[in-house]
Amino acid sequence: MEARLFTLGIEEEFQLIDPKSRGLRSHIHHLLDDEEGTFAEELKPELHQSVIELGTHICQDIQDARREVTRLRTDLARLARRKKLTIAAAGTHPFSHWKDQKITVNPRYKEIVEDLQQVARANLIFGLHVHVGIDDRERAIHVMNAVRYFLPHIFALSTNSPFWQGRNTGLKSYRSKIFDRFPRTGIPDHFQSLGEYESYIKLLVKTRCIDNAKKIWWDIRMHPFFNTLEFRICDVPMRVDETIALAALIQAVTVKLYKLLSKNLGFRLYRRLLINENKWRAARYGITGKLIDFGKQEEVPCVALIHELLEFVDDVIDELGSRQEIAYVHEILRNGTGADRQLEVWNQSNDMKTVVDYIVEETHHGLDMG
Repeated sequence: MEARLFTLGIEEEFQLIDPKSRGLRSHIHHLLDDEEGTFAEELKPELHQSVIELGTHICQDIQDARREVTRLRTDLARLARRKKLTIAAAGTHPFSHWKDQKITVNPRYKEIVEDLQQVARANLIFGLHVHVGIDDRERAIHVMNAVRYFLPHIFALSTNSPFWQGRNTGLKSYRSKIFDRFPRTGIPDHFQSLGEYESYIKLLVKTRCIDNAKKIWWDIRMHPFFNTLEFRICDVPMRVDETIALAALIQAVTVKLYKLLSKNLGFRLYRRLLINENKWRAARYGITGKLIDFGKQEEVPCVALIHELLEFVDDVIDELGSRQEIAYVHEILRNGTGADRQLEVWNQSNDMKTVVDYIVEETHHGLDMG
């Protein structure tokens, strides 16, 4: 097995912020129509005009991914500044309301809004998607089955959306609950084979539930057009370091499970209903709560299970060259997730604009804005 086969692709969704009001601005077209034209082809509009997505090229390793994520964030931050805007990375905006945001003019988004109505219009959220390359799609479906168990652990580390429409929701990831309103979201069922998965997709297309598999929005999915597993469960983190740590951990878990399956060492599969219990706990408490260890059938502190996960992948991370990047997970455990840090600022200031200022500052951490 060669580590270079497990390529990476990272997509981050950002908020477009008015520096004066600190609210969201529906100004994506001002960026896409940038007269300098050097960056527009790398920007992707989303459903709302106050959301913008950046996606890396196919990255050969985690260092390549860091360079790409850093370059893209820096270029976007500079472009936004030229347009008298700024960017912020958090799963939800602390106080802006979805009803005040314009919908992007695009046939695909028009179709989604027509189909899903207010569920789509209210979907003002910002996520991180990590693709890990797997050429063998038959093997990939079995990796997907196994990796579902670890999704809540990874998700807990990413939680970064405690506020919604000016209120403290009491959750560390309210973004996940907003997205739960969409059909075909959440933890997927497990599939016995690639054939069973493909039959499921064909049935949905035949019965006009979907027109293609891009409208499968699970927390993890086999990408319909690329040979990748796409992890979609995470809130977008504030710092580049956090994004890279999560991507490195996701890659390592994928590779570890792939190697086990290659040796015919199966990983125990748990029912979606059980994994959902841990997903709820991760959304509610982030890393500060407890998850269920299904093997022991008892509650265990989330931090302890994340340490176990790090031990589980330890024998593959040197092969992947990602030890330094994964080490940042310990920083997240020490300093708190984005949600923990947002709440700390809120508790000290009792001011949502101060929270936005903090998110903006953290989003630009490590970027060369000169």
